[in-house]
Amino acid sequence: MLKYLAPALCLLAMPALAQGTSIKKLDPALDSVIAPDTKIEKLATGFIFIEGPMWKDGKLWFSDVRGDKVRTFDSTTNKVTVILNDSGGMKNAPPDKNFGSNAMITDKDGSILLTRMYIGAIERMDDKGNTKPFLSKYEGKRLNSPNDLVFTKDGALWFTDPSFGLADMDKDSKKEIKFNGVYRYAGGKLTPVITDMTQPNGIGFSPDGKTLYVSNSLPDMYVRAYDVSADGKLSNMRKLISWPGSAPDVPDGLKVDSAGNIWATGPGGLRIISPQGKVLGQLIVPEIVANVGFAEDGKTVYLTGSTSLYRLKTKIAGEIPMYYRK
Repeated sequence: MLKYLAPALCLLAMPALAQGTSIKKLDPALDSVIAPDTKIEKLATGFIFIEGPMWKDGKLWFSDVRGDKVRTFDSTTNKVTVILNDSGGMKNAPPDKNFGSNAMITDKDGSILLTRMYIGAIERMDDKGNTKPFLSKYEGKRLNSPNDLVFTKDGALWFTDPSFGLADMDKDSKKEIKFNGVYRYAGGKLTPVITDMTQPNGIGFSPDGKTLYVSNSLPDMYVRAYDVSADGKLSNMRKLISWPGSAPDVPDGLKVDSAGNIWATGPGGLRIISPQGKVLGQLIVPEIVANVGFAEDGKTVYLTGSTSLYRLKTKIAGEIPMYYRK
Protein backbone atom coordinates (compact mmCIF):
# COMPACT_ATOMS: atom_id res chain seq x y z
CA MET A 1 0.00 0.00 0.00
CA LEU A 2 1.30 3.45 -0.90
CA LYS A 3 1.60 5.85 1.98
CA TYR A 4 0.13 9.32 1.42
CA LEU A 5 2.70 12.09 1.80
CA ALA A 6 1.36 15.59 2.30
CA PRO A 7 3.14 18.28 0.26
CA ALA A 8 5.46 20.58 2.16
CA LEU A 9 4.11 24.08 2.68
CA CYS A 10 6.18 26.64 0.80
CA LEU A 11 5.77 30.37 1.35
CA LEU A 12 7.30 32.55 -1.31
CA ALA A 13 9.46 35.31 0.16
CA MET A 14 8.16 37.57 -2.59
CA PRO A 15 5.17 36.91 -4.83
CA ALA A 16 6.44 35.44 -8.09
CA LEU A 17 5.05 35.33 -11.59
CA ALA A 18 3.48 31.91 -11.86
CA GLN A 19 4.83 29.53 -14.46
CA GLY A 20 2.29 27.86 -16.72
CA THR A 21 -0.35 30.54 -16.21
CA SER A 22 -2.03 32.62 -18.87
CA ILE A 23 -4.99 34.90 -19.49
CA LYS A 24 -6.78 33.96 -22.69
CA LYS A 25 -8.82 36.72 -24.30
CA LEU A 26 -11.88 35.34 -26.10
CA ASP A 27 -13.70 38.64 -26.58
CA PRO A 28 -12.44 42.26 -26.84
CA ALA A 29 -14.66 43.16 -23.87
CA LEU A 30 -12.19 41.38 -21.58
CA ASP A 31 -9.88 44.39 -21.87
CA SER A 32 -12.35 46.44 -19.83
CA VAL A 33 -12.18 43.85 -17.05
CA ILE A 34 -8.49 42.84 -17.02
CA ALA A 35 -5.66 44.89 -18.51
CA PRO A 36 -3.96 43.09 -21.44
CA ASP A 37 -0.55 42.98 -19.71
CA THR A 38 -1.86 41.51 -16.44
CA LYS A 39 0.14 38.65 -14.94
CA ILE A 40 -0.89 35.99 -12.43
CA GLU A 41 1.26 35.72 -9.30
CA LYS A 42 1.91 32.63 -7.21
CA LEU A 43 1.89 33.43 -3.48
CA ALA A 44 2.17 30.15 -1.57
CA THR A 45 2.11 26.44 -2.31
CA GLY A 46 2.20 23.03 -0.63
CA PHE A 47 -1.47 22.77 0.31
CA ILE A 48 -3.61 19.75 -0.60
CA PHE A 49 -6.85 21.22 -2.00
CA ILE A 50 -7.68 24.80 -1.08
CA GLU A 51 -11.07 26.50 -1.33
CA GLY A 52 -13.39 29.18 0.07
CA PRO A 53 -11.33 32.41 -0.21
CA MET A 54 -12.69 35.32 1.84
CA TRP A 55 -11.12 38.72 2.61
CA LYS A 56 -11.49 39.95 6.19
CA ASP A 57 -9.58 42.49 8.25
CA GLY A 58 -6.55 42.73 5.98
CA LYS A 59 -6.08 39.01 5.38
CA LEU A 60 -7.26 36.34 3.00
CA TRP A 61 -9.00 33.51 4.81
CA PHE A 62 -9.26 30.14 3.05
CA SER A 63 -9.87 26.46 3.69
CA ASP A 64 -7.66 23.49 2.88
CA VAL A 65 -10.50 21.03 2.28
CA ARG A 66 -8.29 17.93 2.27
CA GLY A 67 -5.69 19.37 4.61
CA ASP A 68 -8.61 19.93 7.03
CA LYS A 69 -7.56 23.42 8.10
CA VAL A 70 -8.65 27.05 7.97
CA ARG A 71 -5.72 29.34 7.16
CA THR A 72 -5.06 33.03 6.60
CA PHE A 73 -2.64 34.69 4.19
CA ASP A 74 -1.24 38.09 5.19
CA SER A 75 -0.48 40.03 2.00
CA THR A 76 1.81 42.41 3.89
CA THR A 77 4.13 39.79 5.36
CA ASN A 78 3.32 36.88 2.98
CA LYS A 79 2.76 34.77 6.08
CA VAL A 80 0.32 31.84 6.17
CA THR A 81 -1.19 31.03 9.58
CA VAL A 82 -3.34 28.08 10.66
CA ILE A 83 -6.49 29.32 12.40
CA LEU A 84 -8.39 26.05 12.83
CA ASN A 85 -7.30 22.42 12.67
CA ASP A 86 -9.81 19.60 12.05
CA SER A 87 -11.84 22.25 10.28
CA GLY A 88 -14.49 19.89 8.91
CA GLY A 89 -15.27 18.51 12.36
CA MET A 90 -13.40 15.19 12.19
CA LYS A 91 -10.17 14.46 14.03
CA ASN A 92 -7.30 13.48 11.72
CA ALA A 93 -9.42 13.39 8.56
CA PRO A 94 -7.94 11.36 5.68
CA PRO A 95 -6.34 13.64 3.06
CA ASP A 96 -8.02 11.88 0.14
CA LYS A 97 -11.54 12.90 1.24
CA ASN A 98 -13.40 16.22 1.17
CA PHE A 99 -13.96 16.22 4.92
CA GLY A 100 -12.59 19.66 5.78
CA SER A 101 -14.16 23.08 5.84
CA ASN A 102 -15.04 24.90 2.64
CA ALA A 103 -16.51 28.38 2.10
CA MET A 104 -16.82 31.07 4.73
CA ILE A 105 -18.41 34.51 4.93
CA THR A 106 -18.44 37.38 7.41
CA ASP A 107 -21.72 37.94 9.26
CA LYS A 108 -23.02 41.32 10.39
CA ASP A 109 -21.50 40.95 13.88
CA GLY A 110 -18.02 40.37 12.44
CA SER A 111 -17.98 36.64 13.14
CA ILE A 112 -17.47 34.12 10.34
CA LEU A 113 -19.96 31.57 9.09
CA LEU A 114 -17.94 28.49 8.14
CA THR A 115 -19.16 25.46 6.20
CA ARG A 116 -17.91 22.27 7.91
CA MET A 117 -18.37 19.50 5.39
CA TYR A 118 -17.77 16.36 7.46
CA ILE A 119 -20.36 17.20 10.12
CA GLY A 120 -22.80 18.68 7.61
CA ALA A 121 -23.12 22.07 9.27
CA ILE A 122 -22.59 25.79 9.05
CA GLU A 123 -21.00 27.02 12.26
CA ARG A 124 -20.06 30.42 13.62
CA MET A 125 -16.32 30.98 14.07
CA ASP A 126 -14.41 33.80 15.73
CA ASP A 127 -11.01 35.13 14.65
CA LYS A 128 -9.21 32.62 16.87
CA GLY A 129 -10.91 29.57 15.39
CA ASN A 130 -13.43 28.95 18.16
CA THR A 131 -16.68 27.58 16.75
CA LYS A 132 -20.28 27.20 17.87
CA PRO A 133 -23.42 25.82 16.19
CA PHE A 134 -25.43 27.84 13.69
CA LEU A 135 -27.27 25.64 11.12
CA SER A 136 -27.14 21.88 10.78
CA LYS A 137 -30.69 20.57 10.21
CA TYR A 138 -33.57 20.89 7.80
CA GLU A 139 -36.86 19.58 9.19
CA GLY A 140 -34.88 17.61 11.78
CA LYS A 141 -32.61 16.00 9.20
CA ARG A 142 -28.88 16.51 8.92
CA LEU A 143 -27.67 18.77 6.11
CA ASN A 144 -25.45 16.95 3.60
CA SER A 145 -22.26 19.03 3.47
CA PRO A 146 -22.80 22.79 3.08
CA ASN A 147 -20.37 24.06 0.47
CA ASP A 148 -20.71 27.69 -0.58
CA LEU A 149 -22.72 30.60 0.81
CA VAL A 150 -23.65 34.24 0.22
CA PHE A 151 -25.70 36.97 1.88
CA THR A 152 -28.18 39.02 -0.13
CA LYS A 153 -28.98 42.68 0.49
CA ASP A 154 -32.05 41.80 2.57
CA GLY A 155 -29.83 39.89 5.00
CA ALA A 156 -30.93 36.42 3.87
CA LEU A 157 -28.27 33.71 3.77
CA TRP A 158 -28.22 31.45 0.71
CA PHE A 159 -26.09 28.30 0.51
CA THR A 160 -25.51 25.15 -1.52
CA ASP A 161 -25.62 21.69 0.06
CA PRO A 162 -24.15 18.97 -2.18
CA SER A 163 -22.95 15.60 -0.90
CA PHE A 164 -19.19 15.99 -1.44
CA GLY A 165 -18.42 15.87 2.28
CA LEU A 166 -19.99 12.44 2.67
CA ALA A 167 -17.60 9.52 2.12
CA ASP A 168 -19.91 7.79 -0.37
CA MET A 169 -21.69 10.97 -1.44
CA ASP A 170 -25.31 10.24 -2.41
CA LYS A 171 -24.97 6.58 -1.41
CA ASP A 172 -23.63 7.36 2.06
CA SER A 173 -25.61 6.01 5.02
CA LYS A 174 -25.23 9.40 6.78
CA LYS A 175 -27.20 11.15 4.06
CA GLU A 176 -30.64 11.99 5.49
CA ILE A 177 -31.99 14.48 2.93
CA LYS A 178 -32.90 12.93 -0.41
CA PHE A 179 -32.00 15.95 -2.53
CA ASN A 180 -28.85 18.07 -2.80
CA GLY A 181 -30.32 21.51 -2.40
CA VAL A 182 -29.86 25.24 -2.50
CA TYR A 183 -31.30 26.92 0.61
CA ARG A 184 -32.38 30.36 1.77
CA TYR A 185 -32.25 31.17 5.50
CA ALA A 186 -34.23 34.24 6.53
CA GLY A 187 -36.22 35.21 9.60
CA GLY A 188 -35.12 32.04 11.38
CA LYS A 189 -36.63 29.85 8.65
CA LEU A 190 -34.64 27.53 6.37
CA THR A 191 -36.24 26.99 2.96
CA PRO A 192 -35.01 24.81 0.08
CA VAL A 193 -35.33 26.93 -3.07
CA ILE A 194 -33.73 24.50 -5.55
CA THR A 195 -34.02 20.73 -5.22
CA ASP A 196 -33.47 19.46 -8.78
CA MET A 197 -29.72 20.03 -9.19
CA THR A 198 -27.58 16.91 -8.74
CA GLN A 199 -24.54 18.57 -7.11
CA PRO A 200 -25.02 22.35 -6.66
CA ASN A 201 -21.78 24.08 -5.74
CA GLY A 202 -20.85 27.73 -6.35
CA ILE A 203 -23.42 30.47 -5.75
CA GLY A 204 -23.66 34.21 -6.41
CA PHE A 205 -26.00 37.07 -7.27
CA SER A 206 -26.01 39.86 -9.83
CA PRO A 207 -25.15 43.30 -8.40
CA ASP A 208 -28.84 44.29 -8.32
CA GLY A 209 -29.77 41.05 -6.54
CA LYS A 210 -32.31 40.13 -9.20
CA THR A 211 -30.43 37.17 -10.71
CA LEU A 212 -29.11 34.08 -8.92
CA TYR A 213 -26.27 32.00 -10.37
CA VAL A 214 -25.54 28.41 -9.24
CA SER A 215 -22.96 26.01 -10.64
CA ASN A 216 -23.55 22.25 -10.86
CA SER A 217 -20.53 19.96 -10.63
CA LEU A 218 -21.70 16.44 -11.50
CA PRO A 219 -22.59 14.63 -13.66
CA ASP A 220 -23.71 17.45 -15.97
CA MET A 221 -21.54 20.56 -15.72
CA TYR A 222 -23.22 23.95 -16.01
CA VAL A 223 -24.14 27.26 -14.44
CA ARG A 224 -27.82 28.07 -14.07
CA ALA A 225 -29.38 31.53 -13.79
CA TYR A 226 -32.71 32.36 -12.11
CA ASP A 227 -34.80 35.48 -11.70
CA VAL A 228 -35.23 36.34 -8.01
CA SER A 229 -38.31 38.08 -6.59
CA ALA A 230 -38.29 40.36 -3.56
CA ASP A 231 -39.43 37.49 -1.29
CA GLY A 232 -36.70 35.14 -2.55
CA LYS A 233 -38.83 33.05 -4.91
CA LEU A 234 -37.13 31.88 -8.10
CA SER A 235 -38.40 31.77 -11.68
CA ASN A 236 -37.24 31.68 -15.30
CA MET A 237 -34.50 29.07 -14.86
CA ARG A 238 -32.03 28.93 -17.74
CA LYS A 239 -28.53 27.58 -18.36
CA LEU A 240 -25.95 30.31 -18.63
CA ILE A 241 -23.12 28.02 -19.75
CA SER A 242 -22.35 24.29 -20.01
CA TRP A 243 -19.05 22.40 -20.06
CA PRO A 244 -17.98 19.07 -21.53
CA GLY A 245 -15.55 16.95 -19.53
CA SER A 246 -15.43 14.80 -16.43
CA ALA A 247 -14.25 14.86 -12.82
CA PRO A 248 -12.08 15.96 -11.09
CA ASP A 249 -11.94 19.20 -13.11
CA VAL A 250 -15.55 20.36 -12.62
CA PRO A 251 -17.51 23.60 -12.14
CA ASP A 252 -16.97 24.69 -8.56
CA GLY A 253 -16.97 28.15 -6.97
CA LEU A 254 -18.06 31.37 -8.64
CA LYS A 255 -18.16 35.10 -7.93
CA VAL A 256 -19.74 38.11 -9.66
CA ASP A 257 -18.02 41.41 -10.41
CA SER A 258 -19.50 44.90 -10.18
CA ALA A 259 -20.27 44.90 -13.93
CA GLY A 260 -22.31 41.73 -13.54
CA ASN A 261 -19.77 39.35 -15.09
CA ILE A 262 -19.66 35.86 -13.60
CA TRP A 263 -16.23 34.48 -12.69
CA ALA A 264 -16.89 30.74 -12.80
CA THR A 265 -14.42 27.95 -12.20
CA GLY A 266 -14.70 24.87 -14.36
CA PRO A 267 -12.84 22.50 -16.68
CA GLY A 268 -9.75 24.18 -18.12
CA GLY A 269 -9.64 27.07 -15.67
CA LEU A 270 -11.77 30.02 -14.64
CA ARG A 271 -14.02 31.70 -17.21
CA ILE A 272 -15.25 35.28 -17.10
CA ILE A 273 -18.78 35.23 -18.50
CA SER A 274 -21.05 38.16 -19.36
CA PRO A 275 -24.59 38.20 -17.93
CA GLN A 276 -25.73 37.19 -21.41
CA GLY A 277 -23.63 34.02 -21.28
CA LYS A 278 -20.76 35.13 -23.52
CA VAL A 279 -17.32 33.94 -22.43
CA LEU A 280 -15.00 36.96 -22.38
CA GLY A 281 -11.85 35.22 -21.25
CA GLN A 282 -10.23 32.37 -19.42
CA LEU A 283 -7.72 32.30 -16.55
CA ILE A 284 -5.47 29.27 -16.86
CA VAL A 285 -3.17 27.93 -14.14
CA PRO A 286 -1.36 24.55 -14.09
CA GLU A 287 -3.77 22.99 -11.56
CA ILE A 288 -7.48 22.89 -10.78
CA VAL A 289 -8.91 26.25 -9.72
CA ALA A 290 -11.64 25.47 -7.19
CA ASN A 291 -12.70 28.99 -6.27
CA VAL A 292 -12.11 32.70 -6.61
CA GLY A 293 -12.44 35.69 -4.30
CA PHE A 294 -12.33 39.47 -4.67
CA ALA A 295 -10.29 41.18 -1.96
CA GLU A 296 -8.83 44.39 -0.58
CA ASP A 297 -10.29 47.25 -2.67
CA GLY A 298 -12.24 44.74 -4.76
CA LYS A 299 -9.75 44.88 -7.63
CA THR A 300 -7.51 42.17 -6.24
CA VAL A 301 -8.49 38.61 -7.16
CA TYR A 302 -7.31 35.48 -5.36
CA LEU A 303 -7.51 32.04 -6.97
CA THR A 304 -7.44 28.88 -4.87
CA GLY A 305 -5.65 26.49 -7.20
CA SER A 306 -5.57 23.11 -5.46
CA THR A 307 -2.07 23.14 -3.94
CA SER A 308 -1.32 26.82 -4.50
CA LEU A 309 -2.66 30.31 -3.91
CA TYR A 310 -2.60 32.77 -6.84
CA ARG A 311 -3.37 36.48 -7.28
CA LEU A 312 -4.03 38.99 -10.06
CA LYS A 313 -5.31 42.55 -10.44
CA THR A 314 -8.41 43.70 -12.30
CA LYS A 315 -9.61 47.00 -13.76
CA ILE A 316 -13.09 46.73 -12.26
CA ALA A 317 -14.02 45.74 -8.74
CA GLY A 318 -15.71 42.56 -7.73
CA GLU A 319 -19.09 42.60 -6.06
CA ILE A 320 -18.44 43.35 -2.39
CA PRO A 321 -20.09 40.91 0.07
CA MET A 322 -22.89 42.20 2.29
CA TYR A 323 -20.88 42.36 5.53
CA TYR A 324 -17.44 42.91 4.02
CA ARG A 325 -14.66 43.89 6.40
CA LYS A 326 -11.72 45.34 4.51
